[in-house]
Amino acid sequence: MRPLYKLLIVSILVTTMAVAASGCTTSTTSTNQLTLATTTSLYDTGLLDYLKPFFEQQYNASLLITSQGSGKALEVASRGDADVLAVHSPAAEKAFVANGTGMNRRCFAYNYFVIVGPKSDPAAINGTGAVSAFQKIYQLGTNNTTGVTFVSRGDQSGTHTAEQKIWASAGYNYTTQIEKSGAWYVETGSGMGATLQIADQKQAYTLSDLGTFLAYKGNLTLVPLGVTNDSALLNVYSAITVYNTKFTTQEIQLANNFVNFMISNSTQQLIGAYGVQQYGQPLFYPMNGNCSKYNCTCTGLATDLVPPTLLTATSTATANGTMTAMAVSTTSATTTKAAG
Repeated sequence: MRPLYKLLIVSILVTTMAVAASGCTTSTTSTNQLTLATTTSLYDTGLLDYLKPFFEQQYNASLLITSQGSGKALEVASRGDADVLAVHSPAAEKAFVANGTGMNRRCFAYNYFVIVGPKSDPAAINGTGAVSAFQKIYQLGTNNTTGVTFVSRGDQSGTHTAEQKIWASAGYNYTTQIEKSGAWYVETGSGMGATLQIADQKQAYTLSDLGTFLAYKGNLTLVPLGVTNDSALLNVYSAITVYNTKFTTQEIQLANNFVNFMISNSTQQLIGAYGVQQYGQPLFYPMNGNCSKYNCTCTGLATDLVPPTLLTATSTATANGTMTAMAVSTTSATTTKAAG
């Protein structure tokens, strides 16, 4: 065989092998790597790190977690920089789904926000509901009463949004009467853990999700005040599949798998047991199918591959069916490549 011809054959073989290897690697990475944007309360409490290996083993996937306030998490997802969400800001979540950037929203856990403050309780709010407590803090704080300070996350997180809702229920306009209204009201612009520490240093009141407060409780002198399980303090967590036209069907399916994982019976049991041994109570309570009680959807597998808001009622089933068939075909091809 002529040397030049032999060299050409070797070159073709090397190129073919490189392309095949590259194709196989790319497919595995894009299909099995999932980026989750989540709220600090789910991350700081360690819940997601606890659940991560169960998900990764079940779906042979790599779960990358980025945490920030729910508002920032939704913003990250809207840019297509996350595949799935786990957040707790219902109004913002509904808007996210309504504009076609999210789908398959399922609530998977809840707890309650808690108003915490110094043991001395200078505003005398212990034993009162959230709305009455906020009214007392406002009245005394704006009158410069010694020791009455409120520390807010001020970051448009789910907790900050819940706080604003309580101020509104108390009869105040957040923008004109609360925000930047004096030294009594401090905004940290930080996560829940950092905000609790600042409130502790200042011996001030703050609003926290129960899970993060319990996780940090050992390092704080602040105590829970107000009424336990006040309906105004209900805190619901949901998982949402992110939709972006640059996502492949396989990536969307893996995001759906995460949503389904969070509402599965086995994961619900894990959520309910998390924290009990260390704190004497769960940090989060699983939904266990009690959707209507919390005004959300917590059952039914996540199957949409395109947001229904982007499709007509008649084309939704056809489009999803077509994409599912494409996914099955692609998965088969990927398996064949990997085997080869």
